[in-house]
Amino acid sequence: MTDTIHTFGDGRLAASVRAHGAELCALRADDRDLLWNGQAPWPRHSPVLFPIVGRLVEDTAWVDGRSYRMTQHGFARDCTFRWLERDETGCRLELTDTPDTRACYPFAFSLVIEYRIENGVLSVRYCVTNPDATRVLPASLGAHPAFAWPLAPDVAKNRHVIEFDQSESAPVRRLAGGLLLPDSFPTPVRGRILHLDESLFAADALILDQLASRGVTYRIPDGPGLRLTWEGFSELGIWMKPGGDFVCIEPWYGMASPIGFAGEFSARPGVFHLQPGQEWRAGWQVGCI
Repeated sequence: MTDTIHTFGDGRLAASVRAHGAELCALRADDRDLLWNGQAPWPRHSPVLFPIVGRLVEDTAWVDGRSYRMTQHGFARDCTFRWLERDETGCRLELTDTPDTRACYPFAFSLVIEYRIENGVLSVRYCVTNPDATRVLPASLGAHPAFAWPLAPDVAKNRHVIEFDQSESAPVRRLAGGLLLPDSFPTPVRGRILHLDESLFAADALILDQLASRGVTYRIPDGPGLRLTWEGFSELGIWMKPGGDFVCIEPWYGMASPIGFAGEFSARPGVFHLQPGQEWRAGWQVGCI
């Protein structure tokens, strides 16, 4: 155990979490790495997206008529969290506001993240609290885990599928320059099955904002797979960066700002609003199948 990283597990599944960004940085089962290694072309593993998901127009948040610079996906992924609890099956970490966070996001907040492994399943829980006695807290939060793709050596990437729990026939959303396009697009999901191919992500992430499912199975037909479920999130992003051997399956509450959006931060689509003392909770789980 070190101050910078904590490793835990239950004999079936093992994980490591860093204090920096409270980021899940390793996930292993049966001597297999289930998570992306964080090398080029994308130097992350599973960043926490807070207090925004995606980009703001001109990387600018407007709060009470004043502008604040905040870059894509917010600042939590680049902050050091403090450990609240560490043991052999998991950990809890917390990030609170500082003068540095208030310079780009002028709100008091507490973000607690708990990681726990039990019966071969990793659970990740988020709790955002508004400690301000007088002010509403607007925020978004998203998960961004990057899973190994392919899941097994010598298996072609285009043999992998994501199978949704429900049929996903609704149109999907796409991005341009990191911002949300105004139009919807026909879904590439056929019934419950998305056949993975790198060409799907030539125009950035695939965003399901009318999501029927609360779980997916990412797998090779007749081969290994992962089962991912979530609660408290309203959208799902799927993304990969060209040249990377990973696919991100990302439960979100919130999305990038629409192109041309010029309103207050609190009026952005996909923002939750916490009254003084109120909490927002969400979570996701993943295990091998």
